[in-house]
Amino acid sequence: MGNKHAEERTPKEKTPTFLLELPLVADAGQAARVDAHLEVGRQFYNAVLSAGQLRLRRMRADPAWQAARAIPRTQKQERRAAFVALRESYGFSEYAFHQLAKALRVSWLAEHLDAVLAQTLATRAYRALNRVCLGKAKRVRFKSKSRRLDSIENKRNDTGMRFVIETQDQGHPQGYLLWHDDRLPALIDWDDPVVAHGLAHEVKYARLVRRQASSPRAQGADRQGERYFVQLVLKGLPHHKPKHTAGSDTIGLDLGPTSIAIVPRQAEARLEPLCAELRPDARAIRRLQRKMERQRRAANPEHYDERGRPKKRAKGAPRWKESRSYQATRRRKATRERKLAAHRKSLHGRLVHQIVRVGNTIITEKISYKGWQKRYGSSVGRCAPGMLIDHLRRTVVSCILHFWLPILIQQIPSPRVPGMSFPGQVRRRAWWQHTSERNNARMRGRSCPEAWVSPVPERVCPKVRAKPHKSRFFSPGEGK
Repeated sequence: MGNKHAEERTPKEKTPTFLLELPLVADAGQAARVDAHLEVGRQFYNAVLSAGQLRLRRMRADPAWQAARAIPRTQKQERRAAFVALRESYGFSEYAFHQLAKALRVSWLAEHLDAVLAQTLATRAYRALNRVCLGKAKRVRFKSKSRRLDSIENKRNDTGMRFVIETQDQGHPQGYLLWHDDRLPALIDWDDPVVAHGLAHEVKYARLVRRQASSPRAQGADRQGERYFVQLVLKGLPHHKPKHTAGSDTIGLDLGPTSIAIVPRQAEARLEPLCAELRPDARAIRRLQRKMERQRRAANPEHYDERGRPKKRAKGAPRWKESRSYQATRRRKATRERKLAAHRKSLHGRLVHQIVRVGNTIITEKISYKGWQKRYGSSVGRCAPGMLIDHLRRTVVSCILHFWLPILIQQIPSPRVPGMSFPGQVRRRAWWQHTSERNNARMRGRSCPEAWVSPVPERVCPKVRAKPHKSRFFSPGEGK
C-alpha cells in the first residue's frame, strides 16, 4: 500500500514566493516563554548537529569514501552512485536527519518543540554539515548561549507555529502568531500598500525572528532588550510600485570596490560612488569600536602583557569579563550596524531601479568578490558590491515576472581577477574580445570603434573593447 501511494503521489508544484515582515507585541510572560522555546531549540539543534557530525566523520573514514573520490569526474553516474550509496549506508541525508530528530525529540523537549519545528531544525543542521561534506565550508559552528538561536520556522501554516488573521467587529482585521498557548499580536499598517498586498496572499509558513534592541528602553523592546518579528512566507509575487519601470537600452557596468561605472548605449555614461552616504555612519561605528576596546582593557588587565598586547589564551585561563557599560556599548554598536545594513540595502535598491529603468540588457564582468574582501576589506564591507549585483539579479527576475519582458544579464571574464559565476537560475552567455593594448597608457580614453560609447573617459569605461554577439535572452519560465 505504501509503495502504491508513493507511486501515485505527485510532486508539489513550485510557486513564486515573497516575504513580509511584521513586528510583534509580547508582554513579559510571553517573552519569557518564547525565550524558553528558543533555548530548547538551540539545545536540540546542537544535539542533531553533534550526531550528524559523528555520521559525517565515520562516512569519511570509510575506505569506500576514498574509492569514490578516486573515480574520475568524467564518469558522473558511477561517481554519483558511489557517494549516494555511502550516504544511504551512514544515514547522511535530509530524510535520515528527520528520523534522527524524531528519536531525539523526547521528554521535555517535546513540550517545547513541535514535530514539524524539529524537522526544520534537523534540515538546518543537515545543510550546515552538507556544506562541510561538499568542501564548501571547513567546519560547523554550534550555537552557544551567547550566540543563541534567534530564528525558528515552520513548514506549513495549519499546525504548530502559525499566523492567523481574525476579523473584528469594527475596524481592520487583526493578525496573531499562535505558538503553543501564546497569541502574539502583530502590528499591521493596513494603509501601507506593501503590507496590504502581502496579507491578501496565502501564507505558506511563518518564521519567528528575535532581534536585540539598543536598550530595554527602546521602542517595542521587552525588559531584556529584545524585539520579536514574524516573517510571513507568502505565495505569489511581491508588490511592485508603479514608479519602477523597465527600459529597453543596453547597459554596461564596470563595478569597483567603492564605485560603479554605468555606460548605456544611448544615454550618457556616468561614474557613481557606491553608498557614499554611509561614510558618517561608518565613522560612528569606528568610534564605538574604540570605546569597546578601552572598556575591555579596563575590565581585563590580566589578559594583556606589559606592552598592551593580548596574551595567548591557554587552557584553564580566566574568562574575559564584560562590564555593564561594555554590554551597553555593544548593544549600541549592534544597533548602528543594523541601521547601516538597512540603509545600505535601501541605497542598493535605489541604484538597481535606476539601472533597470534605463535598459533591459545588462552586461557586467565576472569578478571574484572574495578576492576583493581580502584586498579591500573595509571598502567592500561598507559598500558591498557583491550584494548589489545579487540585488540586481533578483530585480531583473522580478521585472520578468511582472512585465513579461526578456531581460538579460551577461557576464564577461575579468582580465585581472579570476571569475566567479552567478548562482541561481539566470543564464548568461557573452562573447568578448580583449585587445592586447588594454594596458597601454596611450590608448586610455581613446575612441573604441566596436563599442557603443565613444569617446569614454578612462575612469568610466573598462579598458577592454566589448563586442556582444548572439545575445541570449532568457524566458519568463527560466526566471521562475
